[in-house]
Amino acid sequence: MTSGRSLKRIFLGAITLGAIASSVLIARAINWNNFKLQNAALTQVLHDQSQELDDIKLRQGSTEIASRIKLDELLNGGPPKDGIPSIDQPKFDTAATTPFLPTDIVVGVVINGEAKAYPYKILNWHEIVNDTLGGINLTVSYCPLCDTIVTFNRGESTFGVSGKLYQSCLVMYDRADDSLYAQPWAMGIIGEQANYNLERIPAVKTTLEDWLAKYPNSQILSTDTGYERDYTGYPYGTYYTNERIIFPVRNQEALAHHPKAIVSYIWEPNTDRPFNKFSGASQQFVHSEIEELGEKTVEFNDRQVIAKWNEDLATVIVSELDGEIIPSSTAFAFVYPAFFEE
Repeated sequence: MTSGRSLKRIFLGAITLGAIASSVLIARAINWNNFKLQNAALTQVLHDQSQELDDIKLRQGSTEIASRIKLDELLNGGPPKDGIPSIDQPKFDTAATTPFLPTDIVVGVVINGEAKAYPYKILNWHEIVNDTLGGINLTVSYCPLCDTIVTFNRGESTFGVSGKLYQSCLVMYDRADDSLYAQPWAMGIIGEQANYNLERIPAVKTTLEDWLAKYPNSQILSTDTGYERDYTGYPYGTYYTNERIIFPVRNQEALAHHPKAIVSYIWEPNTDRPFNKFSGASQQFVHSEIEELGEKTVEFNDRQVIAKWNEDLATVIVSELDGEIIPSSTAFAFVYPAFFEE
């Protein structure tokens, strides 16, 4: 068995050669399936973002850059900018040709009658897919550390993974101007687009078989991504079910459930711009509770909305009373207090 000290020497050697890709191949060669979970600190060695973070702070101090958050809470997640590569030219399979299992989890999206499914087993490695669906340029984003899904109209730009984290969650960047976005808020937090709210599109987390039962002609994201990854496994080990949160997260004293319990939340920002916190209306729904109740009506932003357990897709769908779907995101329970509690 290779020792931890030997592994570190291997990775540091790869870094000296400037070969981030080589380090990934080494991890795969030693069958280190829990690499991302067990060695979050070591992955930060792969790329030191301290200079980039210091430059952001310096520019903010000279009023050259707008920021909505405390920059001390913008953390180096390990990989460099685009070190987790977005999929910018996605290819798709059909129900007959996909290699994914019926029980595999997907993000399902429908726009103007056209349906697509984006498997978690791909999103765990890429986190962002820039695509076009139903005539709309969209970005599908998924944060494996938070289980958050945010799908939005990307306009003429594309989005990438910055390699940074805020409250242990994905920080995206807009390739048009390098603005940074907190993915669970779908909001710009640093740069020209600070405080800008993305135009969200409804998406659901469900199984492939349930999605195809409802949308049999759906396309399914292909493993032909142009990258060498193991799309059959889960690179975060036991993270999905254990209580560990790798990076610092605030407001956890407000957490009433297991940190990895699955919730859905809705949110509508207002025009206020308080520093380092959300402003507007938000509401969370614990999946286990809504499944037991069947449905729940709540007051939200001066109106009533309804959360229902959708038996066909085995998830929570939130809508206006007239049935119009409200964009929501699933999440680990620790996310909601971190982003929406005072």
